Amino acid sequence: MKRKAIIFGIKKFKLSQNEKRLLKKYKPWGVMLFSRNIKNMKQVKNLVIEIRKSTGDKKYPILVDQEGGVVSRINKIFDLSFFSQEFFGDLYKKNKKKFHIYYKIYLDSVSNILNEIGININTAPVLDLRYSNSHKIIGTRAFSKKINIVSLLGKTCVDIYKNNRIGTVIKHIPGHGASSHDSHKKLPVIKINKKFLLKNDFIPFLGNDSFFAMTAHIIYTSIDDKNPATHSKFLIKNIIRKYIGFKGILISDDISMKALQFSIKTNAKKALEAGCNLVLHCNGNINEMKKLVRIVPYIDSFTSKKTSDFYKFLG
Repeated sequence: MKRKAIIFGIKKFKLSQNEKRLLKKYKPWGVMLFSRNIKNMKQVKNLVIEIRKSTGDKKYPILVDQEGGVVSRINKIFDLSFFSQEFFGDLYKKNKKKFHIYYKIYLDSVSNILNEIGININTAPVLDLRYSNSHKIIGTRAFSKKINIVSLLGKTCVDIYKNNRIGTVIKHIPGHGASSHDSHKKLPVIKINKKFLLKNDFIPFLGNDSFFAMTAHIIYTSIDDKNPATHSKFLIKNIIRKYIGFKGILISDDISMKALQFSIKTNAKKALEAGCNLVLHCNGNINEMKKLVRIVPYIDSFTSKKTSDFYKFLG
């Protein structure tokens, strides 16, 4: 399977001629859609068809960031902004029976919409613990402060999406919750000791059988005091792969975020060299996309095998 180890965002409701040429010529691994790409059901279905026609791939990976709550990209189709992960975490604590009924209805509804419009990967669930000093960028996106609730609800989320033939992306591995900064704007540094992190923040990711995971642009000084997780070969190898045991495709968070302080090309290279299988570039800047697609390598044999497994899962 020959395609570039990168996922792109696109700019508008339709593909531009430049975007069509880039998809056809270079075959980036996938495309991620945002609110700026979704106007209504008919429009986004046509956009998905257009993307797959350009790539010549009927199962081409198309992602969306539909967590619920404040991160609800399909709101113009169906407003799900009320149903944050915190909402379901609180419901679980109050009434476990109601939680299991309501959460399945919610995820089945999201899945039905995604299947109808042709999106096959949702970048959810968020498995970050919520702390009293967590930055609002996590806030209600977290299920809970309690490790067991985040772990259980995260696995439930992945399982229900799998039953509906939707791939998931657990994030932000190995844990963003203890950060008091927004990695979109600044590089967060977490100074908590390694022993505490191993028994707390990293636990919700253990044993989660998601096809994909997304890295955190965060420095954990007790593990690697120089590199954020996305650029840390040591952390990816020893924490994400060995301790957490994640066996799927590892995707960087957006390499155009300000937490990563190098050029866009260097950010991509360092993420791949550290052990990310794919890099994510979200802003739809076609000039950056053209630069990146020339320097990013084709996916390796591991990613190719895992992608084939995902295609078999899709049926």
